[in-house]
Amino acid sequence: MGPVELFEAATSLTLARLHGVAPDRSTDPTPCAQWDVQALIDHIAGGPAYLLGALGEPVEVSGADASTYAQLRERCLAALRRPGADAARCVSPLGFEWSVTEAAAGTFMDQLVHTWDLAVATGQDTRLDPRLVEACVAMFLPDMPERGRAAGLIGPAVPVPADASAQVRLLAAMGRQP
Repeated sequence: MGPVELFEAATSLTLARLHGVAPDRSTDPTPCAQWDVQALIDHIAGGPAYLLGALGEPVEVSGADASTYAQLRERCLAALRRPGADAARCVSPLGFEWSVTEAAAGTFMDQLVHTWDLAVATGQDTRLDPRLVEACVAMFLPDMPERGRAAGLIGPAVPVPADASAQVRLLAAMGRQP
């Protein structure tokens, strides 16, 4: 799968978890210490919004829910599939320029990891699609988490056994306690 297909598959899983969030959970804590559930959802919705902005369709996100996310996701996927979209360039969250295709790959990773965060915070199934996890591990470990740590965006890596599953290795590299 290419970056857009990976993003589509990860956001499908994200949307399923968003549908499982009860309204009374919005102020619950998450594995992301600085965010409660609503702040995490707003960040998650910010992924498709970031890509839309990179493609010339800026969007503000606040108070997002599953419906908001579904709409952003569909708009984003349509924009990513437009002819010439892959030629667009934008600034990454770490401050360097990259292609929208690379941004879709980075956003895929962000959506996948934060889907786990949301599942943990709201008591849902924390299993991620093994195909997506394997693709993410192959694309981003070990370099990306170190770059994120240097920028202060990712916490310290968590030690795990050498024979840990790909999901556990990914989450631990991203500073999670899997």
